[in-house]
Amino acid sequence: MENRKNFFHLHMISDSTGETLISAGRAVSAQFRSAMPVEHVYPLIRNRRQLLAVLEAIDHQPGIVLYTIVDQELAALVDVRCREIGTPSVNVLEPVLTTFQSYLGFPSRRRVGAQHDLDATYFARMDALNFTMDHDDGQLPEDYDRADVVLVGISRTSKTPTSIYLANRGVKTANLPIVLGNGLPPSLLEATRPLIVGLVATTERISQVRENRDLGGAHGFDQNYYTDRASIQEELKYARSLCARHGWPVIDVTRRSIEETAAAIVALREKLR
Repeated sequence: MENRKNFFHLHMISDSTGETLISAGRAVSAQFRSAMPVEHVYPLIRNRRQLLAVLEAIDHQPGIVLYTIVDQELAALVDVRCREIGTPSVNVLEPVLTTFQSYLGFPSRRRVGAQHDLDATYFARMDALNFTMDHDDGQLPEDYDRADVVLVGISRTSKTPTSIYLANRGVKTANLPIVLGNGLPPSLLEATRPLIVGLVATTERISQVRENRDLGGAHGFDQNYYTDRASIQEELKYARSLCARHGWPVIDVTRRSIEETAAAIVALREKLR
């Protein structure tokens, strides 16, 4: 039998993709390090038959139930059945909807998947993602003046994942590596449109990440030089000097998640507009 202090079942029921629930559930679970959630995700639950099957599964493995279901009859069914099972249930969106309705003075549309409408914002995100993938790791440098953001930094400073995260929020992001002794492309220095940001980290952090990165198959690659702390210090010093010379802001990503780094970049864009 599972030790309740170490494991618990986390059931997440959604009438859409479940992304909102997964984010909320994991954000809260992270605050309880002594208990590990066993996640059960049930997306696209939109009718009574589907929901009853889910509730039967929960009855066999009771735990915490989070749900985002717009249909009020189905939502009520979740609450009633969970009370019968003896397991807590939380409608994650309802308190937020109630607050919005109270402030705005009119009810919500209660339409399933409204946040995923194929509107202009959606297509802007797709455009940003395509741009970012095409301009990863220094590709197509002639296009830098079409970017919203350009990230520069030495190898293993999270340029690519940060770029993709920003692109998912509609920010066209290019990135290019800074290599010790190499100059930057003129198209970057001449660009006037994008916010250019340098990403750095501690020597120890970069060395650690590089040690776990297998690049041994690359022609002429020297793994010892790549992970050597003295060499990394020189690379970082060079990167910082380039950013200082051109007046580009620098963000230390050592203790930041990708989300936190992206948030800092978005804040810089707002500040510098």
